Amino acid sequence: MSTIVPGLGHEHDAWAAGRLLVGIDEVGRGPLAGPVVAAAVAFPADAARISGMRDSKVLSAARREKLVVKIRARAVLVGIGAASPREIDRLNIRRATALAMRRALHSILTGASTPLVVLLDGLPQPELGHVHEALIDGDARCYSIAAAGVLAKTVRDRLMVALSSRYPQYGWERNMGYGTPDHLAELRQGGPSPHHRKSFAPVTQLTLAL
Repeated sequence: MSTIVPGLGHEHDAWAAGRLLVGIDEVGRGPLAGPVVAAAVAFPADAARISGMRDSKVLSAARREKLVVKIRARAVLVGIGAASPREIDRLNIRRATALAMRRALHSILTGASTPLVVLLDGLPQPELGHVHEALIDGDARCYSIAAAGVLAKTVRDRLMVALSSRYPQYGWERNMGYGTPDHLAELRQGGPSPHHRKSFAPVTQLTLAL
């Protein structure tokens, strides 16, 4: 496990100003199939740190599942948003990612009684529709963003496992929609499913060849 522990500095700054910090992160920009999923998470000022919180990419699936239970128990605001493969194809992945983030954020805005500071992982997203800041490598540097990443990753993985029962040939329960050799081999043999991203180069090329 990475020794980098996401800090609470941004949260403490927000709490000191009488605000809550909402961390937002997404997963699923790179796969050939499935949605992009975002999560928004805010913790109260008196929340105890969850031991083992890290960037979701360095955690095992089992560890993420355990962390999600604690995140949902201790967070004061939790939101999930997604953009479908069809929306990704129509908008492009950058704008679809912003759409997923906007949906995650807007799902919690009506329940927020405290002013919010919104902090995204990565670069600013003009399409978010809400004042925000952005933090490069935020999932490794900010506790709330790390929690959002763990939640988004867990939700998306569960969805891909569920979809794999309907489309077992692609091995989504193992590859989560990424372009692994077995996934690409099945695409070449049987073509794409309704959940594939038709605008992504490997899928586009294979579709045109059929």
